[in-house]
Amino acid sequence: MSVVVLIGSGQMASALTFPLFENGHEVRLVGSPLDGDVIARLREDDYHVNLRRTLHHGIEYYDVGQMGEALKGADLVVCGVSSFGVEWFADEVLPVLDEDVPLISVTKGMLDHEDGTLEVYPRYWQRRLPAGSRLRLYAIGGPCTARDLADHDPSFVAYCGPDLETLRWIRDRFQTDYYIISLTTDVVGLEAAVALKNGYALGTALAIGMKETMGDDGVDHNNMKAALFQESVKEMLDLLRIVGGKEDNIMYAAGDLEVTVAAGRSRTAGMLLGEGLPIEEVQERLKGQTLEAIVIATRTARAVRAMAAAGKVSEADFPLLMHVDELINRHAKLDIPWKAFQREDAC
Repeated sequence: MSVVVLIGSGQMASALTFPLFENGHEVRLVGSPLDGDVIARLREDDYHVNLRRTLHHGIEYYDVGQMGEALKGADLVVCGVSSFGVEWFADEVLPVLDEDVPLISVTKGMLDHEDGTLEVYPRYWQRRLPAGSRLRLYAIGGPCTARDLADHDPSFVAYCGPDLETLRWIRDRFQTDYYIISLTTDVVGLEAAVALKNGYALGTALAIGMKETMGDDGVDHNNMKAALFQESVKEMLDLLRIVGGKEDNIMYAAGDLEVTVAAGRSRTAGMLLGEGLPIEEVQERLKGQTLEAIVIATRTARAVRAMAAAGKVSEADFPLLMHVDELINRHAKLDIPWKAFQREDAC
């Protein structure tokens, strides 16, 4: 049995308590500074108000002020904060972790820098560690929604990190007959792939909102959605190449894109934009929800624009991303650039 401490009681981190607890481990769930109400309710009856599922009785719950107590004797630490908690995790959590205890993160996203460089969160956290630190960072990616995982729906994901031996040890803590885990040392490739899908899920879901405004009862407009999905995969593959990730990771981006378009906040944001709503109204309707799709689309588009200004890429190669950015940040009207998706390829 291992002691596993999850810091941040968001939906995915909380869903991960299911395979961990069922594998016989001691599970401690620590709330972030924003999770006070979640932890309070869990202590009452194990019900998670955001995940909308009841966790296993026997999991230990801690407020953020009790994090030090929760970390005592930990064999594995899981970062479960949203992308909005990345700085807090770097400032407040990394300095108090035991350097000999591996850390694995479920947080998806990237930072962009002025020169157009995109940096995945594990690389950012590694950079924030003091010189000589022994702490090793690992991460989770792939198509898996929190509620489906909690419901034991078969899920196939990937774990990444600096060495396979530790990855195998971590996998042994989590893997069940319904939660299957591949392993890769390509941290940049996997984490970039699953970060990009949030922004492109918003772009693909535009078709769902457009359907609602067309007034064609009984017509699903599957071709339109498929075209946006196809363009999303093409642009994500190009971006994977740019950041230096292995192209095989496009399978995780595509799988994660499909499940995110099927349900979730990124789908809803895209659908509302597809209905013609301005971004301010979309944000108002989704007030209180973490809209990571908007963050990653904005950062990725900003990076592409910076690289284009430096002559490294062309904005014209990313027409869907650019239009999504214009909808989000430039108050453009919805006008999918269908013909910009055309390409000619002579073998």
